[in-house]
Amino acid sequence: MKTGLILFAHGARDPRWAAPFEAVAARVRATQPGIDVRLAYLELMTPDLPTAAAELVAAGCGAVTVLPMFLGAGGHVRRDLPEIMDRLRAAHPGVAWQQQPPVGELPSVIDALAAAAGAAVASLPA
Repeated sequence: MKTGLILFAHGARDPRWAAPFEAVAARVRATQPGIDVRLAYLELMTPDLPTAAAELVAAGCGAVTVLPMFLGAGGHVRRDLPEIMDRLRAAHPGVAWQQQPPVGELPSVIDALAAAAGAAVASLPA
């Protein structure tokens, strides 16, 4: 069974805002060639989550994981995303849908952010 991953971010008016998410998607594609990766946005950018999901289903993915690219579980992750996930399950009942916690709550991401903060302080002149 083909597996898909959707990196789900908020979206912004400035297209440059998406560059870090595009870099993450490129790295996942490079290190996990068997996974079909898409970016999706809640608002202001395309594709939205239902469109990215439909692309993965059309590509033959029978299991799709949605990873919220948010630092914490605010209203979008607690309310909006579960509603969209319910609609995806109804629209594509043959697909196994999985929602992950926000990426910012993962220990590895917390460690990376702490390391970046420490490096920023270490670079200050004495």
